[in-house]
Amino acid sequence: MKNVAIICGGDSGEFEISVKSAHVVKKNLDPEKYLSYIIVVSKKGWYGLLDNGQKVDVDKNDFSIRDGKKHVVFDVAFNAVHGEPGENGPLSGYLELMGIPCTSSGLTTCALTFHKEFCKRLASAYGALVAPSVVINKGEAYDVKRIIKMLGLPLFVKPTCNGSSVGVTKVKKEADFVPAVETAFAAGTQVMCEKFVSGREFGCGAMKYDGKMMVFPLTEICSKNEFFDYEAKYTAGKCDEITPAKVDPDTEIEIKATTAMLYDKLECKGFVRMDYIVSDEGVFFIEANIVPGMSEASIIPKQAACFGFSLKQLFGMALEDALR
Repeated sequence: MKNVAIICGGDSGEFEISVKSAHVVKKNLDPEKYLSYIIVVSKKGWYGLLDNGQKVDVDKNDFSIRDGKKHVVFDVAFNAVHGEPGENGPLSGYLELMGIPCTSSGLTTCALTFHKEFCKRLASAYGALVAPSVVINKGEAYDVKRIIKMLGLPLFVKPTCNGSSVGVTKVKKEADFVPAVETAFAAGTQVMCEKFVSGREFGCGAMKYDGKMMVFPLTEICSKNEFFDYEAKYTAGKCDEITPAKVDPDTEIEIKATTAMLYDKLECKGFVRMDYIVSDEGVFFIEANIVPGMSEASIIPKQAACFGFSLKQLFGMALEDALR
């Protein structure tokens, strides 16, 4: 029996989604192999959530908890923190210092992929097609007309470091640009203005198990809103996610090959989802999701199911690979 810390919570607008993901993971872990505990982390404090509902403090000196008279030290961590500090690096760094293996990527990979502009630059350097963008730092002067001239309208304004489309606006006219920048700054200290690419959106999941790359069937993301925003992601009926996606073979091969290549080049671990827009100009890489959603309705579990994996198998494979 291995002691598993299913870490969730965080310090972003995805807190509740993360906690739900953790409960789904716990429900689907093999009880004959793993003794699991939900660990909630945030700037307000870290605590373990016992099966009886009791909250117990986490000892950060050795990342342990007390379950009654039992001192529980964890063999492995399952990262279910969407956003900070689970996707941007600090949690991975802490676990690395503690010598505790984790199901998600390491500190460097998390930090680079969570920063949308850095991630795009790296992806572009490795040959992926990306949309042009301009970065604005908080307190920095910017020329609205120059940015619009460079990127055109409509365009996207988004925080460089955030998840679930929090703070993202699709700007259609010049008068909406400054309010959109202010909305993005409310969710971060740096803003990315990105050229709008018209086309179909796809998500592609991948993971490595026992050294072998597995790329899952594609999902087409058909938002009923202006784009795949927070509401579309988490409100029933606001988005259709078609798995497996109906797409021509050449496009499917390009998306899967790009995903496998970037997974290796970015030194990813565990299961990851990479998103793309397919337009008349080509296949554009959007972003990498290092800690994707894990509920039964989330994209990666749906793709894994098409591959023939249950949630129990998927989560078990992630833990086995981390322990290996």
